[in-house]
Amino acid sequence: MKARGTVMARRAAYAATVSDWRSLKAGDQVEILKHAQLLAAGDVEEVSASGNVLWLVPGAQSEATSFLKSDGVQVRRS
Repeated sequence: MKARGTVMARRAAYAATVSDWRSLKAGDQVEILKHAQLLAAGDVEEVSASGNVLWLVPGAQSEATSFLKSDGVQVRRS
């Protein structure tokens, strides 16, 4: 059985902000934050080759929404 500290540390690391958006894969569940406020949540549809643009399919809508890294948004796995 794993120690509670190890499990909690892995959870915290998994929920940490993703700095390199290129590491995200289609289907990953993420949250989009700006100024510590949740803007959107859903599944990654695609990430640009440069890693500066992310397309997200929100749970309630069928159209993908794009987010730009230059807009100051943060991505966190959920």
